Amino acid sequence: MSTAIATATKETQTSLQVVLGEVPVLSVKNLNVKSRNQHILKNINLKVPKNAITVLLGPSGCGKTTLLKCMNRLTDLYSELKVSGSIEIDGQDIFNDKHDITQLRQKMGLVMQRPFPLPMSIYGNIAYGLKLKGIHNKKILNEKVEKHLREVALWDEVKDRLKTSAQRLSIGQQQRLCLARGLAVEPEIILADEPTSALDPISSRVIEEEFARLKNNYTIILVTHILRQAKRLADHVVFMYYGEIVEYGTAKEIFENPKTEILKEYLRVGH
Repeated sequence: MSTAIATATKETQTSLQVVLGEVPVLSVKNLNVKSRNQHILKNINLKVPKNAITVLLGPSGCGKTTLLKCMNRLTDLYSELKVSGSIEIDGQDIFNDKHDITQLRQKMGLVMQRPFPLPMSIYGNIAYGLKLKGIHNKKILNEKVEKHLREVALWDEVKDRLKTSAQRLSIGQQQRLCLARGLAVEPEIILADEPTSALDPISSRVIEEEFARLKNNYTIILVTHILRQAKRLADHVVFMYYGEIVEYGTAKEIFENPKTEILKEYLRVGH
């Protein structure tokens, strides 16, 4: 990255920290990810604020999804990836050998590009995570299943067919079901990797509306390359390019006063 871009990046990082004025819920420090001869993420430093939507924005292949996978250690599944640096959640480094991976992933609800409901009933999809947490009381399960389906505005659509297969739902409904399943384990953070990319415009708007509402109770980190979506949802934006953070700050700062030529061009082309 050029000296000019590096300087602008440093300035926006400092600006963001001043704007937040609080201890971040998640803090990334000097994170690097390499795969054989490829340097995928390059010295990533980032603070994510609580109860806000932080959007990871940038062109395809810039490292957004890899950064998201680092946050709940899905990178552990890829033996070729070498990860260094730290990611702290609640003041604890998730890469510490003593960190409980299951507990870590329960802190994070994950919504993928395409929904993957479990091969069981609608009810079973939500109850599954609850049972893993040791909840087996039928009354409590019923209450929580309803609660989380209501959270994603799905209850009224499925309440009369809870025992039918989740596979029979539309793809938009499946995505909301998967979101509800993630919420059932009571996460602190929702990680969303282009969650509307496989959906029609109406279903996409429903998901966006749910995220806008859910940020009151959760911290949301959203990966997207859709500029319009970022503008609709973001409280804070991280703009990435070739594995580096070029700029980050409030949505207003990024969209109205970009510092670097790379971001200016991205906003111009994507407008």
